[in-house]
Amino acid sequence: MSHDHHHDGCCGGHAHDHTPAEGRADLSGPAEAPIAVEVTRGGMVESRHRAHAVIVDAGGRVLARWGDIDRPTYARSAVKALQAIPLVETGALDAFALGDEELALACASHAGEPAHTDLAARWLARIGCTVDDYECGAHLPTDEPTAHALLRRGEAPSALHNNCSGKHAGFLTTARHKGEPTKGYVRWEHPVQQRILGVLEQMTGQDLSRAPWGVDGCAMPTIGIPLGAIAYAMARIADPQDLPDRRAEAVTRIRTAWGRHPYLVGGRGTFDTRLMQAAGGAVLTKIGAEGVGCAVLPEQGVGIALKVEDGAERARHVALAALLRAADALTEAQWAAAGSLLAEPVTNRNGLRVGEVRPAEGWPAAFPGSSPENG
Repeated sequence: MSHDHHHDGCCGGHAHDHTPAEGRADLSGPAEAPIAVEVTRGGMVESRHRAHAVIVDAGGRVLARWGDIDRPTYARSAVKALQAIPLVETGALDAFALGDEELALACASHAGEPAHTDLAARWLARIGCTVDDYECGAHLPTDEPTAHALLRRGEAPSALHNNCSGKHAGFLTTARHKGEPTKGYVRWEHPVQQRILGVLEQMTGQDLSRAPWGVDGCAMPTIGIPLGAIAYAMARIADPQDLPDRRAEAVTRIRTAWGRHPYLVGGRGTFDTRLMQAAGGAVLTKIGAEGVGCAVLPEQGVGIALKVEDGAERARHVALAALLRAADALTEAQWAAAGSLLAEPVTNRNGLRVGEVRPAEGWPAAFPGSSPENG
């Protein structure tokens, strides 16, 4: 397999030679992750969360960093936009007359609302597949009203409700277009996954042939990539001018669809949807499991990657929002429209606000123009 590697600045070069057995057990690395988020109850800080984070431009230059940005990190669902590149690049999207809505759903971790599942069902029908062709598994919708309605009807969730069903529809579409077997499309050795591996290598500037890998929640491979390289790939989505023409065109189409349909990317009340609706296309975000989050800032040509050390979802949202606030990614009016992303309320069972999840004092402690090599 031939890959167009791009090795610029701090984020190019080869991945660390780690097998799963050889990987370091801790995340501290060369710099301890700073406390990024604190959780209060009453007048006291009850819990704290540390985070590793990095901001990179499309030339591979690290603009700011916190903690260890070199240790391989499973990006999980935060890199669905990268995994969607073959859907466009192979011609599969156009061959089946699919458009921006399907492309946005391919980048989504959706809440399983009818807007998501109906689109996924129509998409499967378009490519001659059914829900039985999915290999992602089923779970209840993460949107509570939708889940409650499903249970009241006595219906079991299907793979359409899986938050990754759009991404998997994209995998099936590419396999159909290329004349490849649909069965086993989630397996490491399947052409669909090998194609994605090549894309990840080129976009991150890494040799991932010996990188650690595991199995994601939706059954496909997830690969350990240095956090700095993940941010670099996001920066290349923000500014794809150095990419080969065909890939730059695919990335631009994905970026456009991602920003145009924020509700399809998340859903009711989700972090990604709330922030992107308020940002009006100025910022693209995508969260992933175990405290991972990514952001693309097209106007600034930079990418952001974040890993909350203990994997806490509540910390990921606030930490990523604080990074975007420090980057001046949204106006004050846009932050107000997004709601309480920078200080999420802690409530008790009666709905009474008893504390908040907020950025720790001084987070982020440094930014471009300050001290980019802080830890």
